[in-house]
Amino acid sequence: MTASTTRRTTAARSRIAAVGAIAVAGALLLTGCGDQTESKDAGGDSTSKSTAPLADKLPQAIRDKGVIKVGSDIAYAPVEFKDESGKTVGIDPDLADAMGKQLGVKFEFENGTFDTLLGGLRSDRYDIAMSAMTDTKDRQEGVDSATGKKVGEGVDFVDYFTAGVSIYTNKGDDQGIKTWADLCGKKLVVQRGTVSHDLAKAEARKCPAGKTIAIEAFDNDQQAQTRLRAGGADAGSSDFPVAAYAVKTSGGGNDFQIVGEQVEAAPYGIAVAKDDTQLRDALQAALDAIIENGEYQKVMDKWGVAEGAIDKAVVNGGK
Repeated sequence: MTASTTRRTTAARSRIAAVGAIAVAGALLLTGCGDQTESKDAGGDSTSKSTAPLADKLPQAIRDKGVIKVGSDIAYAPVEFKDESGKTVGIDPDLADAMGKQLGVKFEFENGTFDTLLGGLRSDRYDIAMSAMTDTKDRQEGVDSATGKKVGEGVDFVDYFTAGVSIYTNKGDDQGIKTWADLCGKKLVVQRGTVSHDLAKAEARKCPAGKTIAIEAFDNDQQAQTRLRAGGADAGSSDFPVAAYAVKTSGGGNDFQIVGEQVEAAPYGIAVAKDDTQLRDALQAALDAIIENGEYQKVMDKWGVAEGAIDKAVVNGGK
């Protein structure tokens, strides 16, 4: 999930281009259809309207119902996913819970396929979309990035996280890999159709003759991780939040390590209808409030993704 504006469409399984799901420790898998059932367990208990410091910033209709309906593809640990009990958990639900306490409302997550979320927002099925969605100019302007044609009125984004693509190796065995160029002459495992896959192919073309990157692509990240864990490759690559979650959870944190820096970093944004500026500004204020009071950083630390943390809520910061 990074800077590419087509990550959800042309890079079929990367969350910035296309959503994936993590099974166990972070495997991405694009689902063919979404469960449109409502998940009311996400968002947690919120502070009452009478004591919430930013409640008066919300539109009156939302204050009256006490709920912000969130469209989300709940299939991408650690950003949003179902735990073993079926509860919606992750970075987004935790941030939403903290913001809800500032606003005096609950954020209720509804599960849907990623490519329907903005349509659901336009049709008022959702109040917002929060789903590791990359803030891009095309989405802001309602432009189909594949064709360059105008397809809608666009949305505004409240940016809340920065994500790029990461390389990871077996823990304690980085094979001298620090950058993508260091992968020349190495074997890399990736999920098929992702931006990691695209980047690997592009980097392989730059390698010296006889020292290309041997790329092994799998249907999902779990398979790629299994291969790397078994010593069948030198490194793996996936979106930073997924790689960070795998590093934190796989083998109790003893299997993998991230090497080098993220590349193609870009913001994730909460999508809001263009004409819903009051809600947009309320969300921005709530996000700034939890950044200031430390709740935001607690969520980043909890999920092992502090590298993607921001220090200020920005509207439409995507390029």
